[in-house]
Amino acid sequence: MAVEEKLALEGVVEESLPNLMFRVALDNGHSVLAHMAGRMRRARIRVNPGDRVRVEVSPYDLTRARLIYRLK
Repeated sequence: MAVEEKLALEGVVEESLPNLMFRVALDNGHSVLAHMAGRMRRARIRVNPGDRVRVEVSPYDLTRARLIYRLK
């Protein structure tokens, strides 16, 4: 069985929640709940409300995402 590809989308962090969770407003108008990827945690990258980010969204649950990159 093939592994499903993740959707990479961009958006803006609306609010910061406990346990490194973030509410992200995507460019297409949707809002997702995103958690920070482990690679970003190890590099100690700070993410604040108002930052532009890239997220990976699973095709199975379009309301949850994984924060993979903080854009400049």
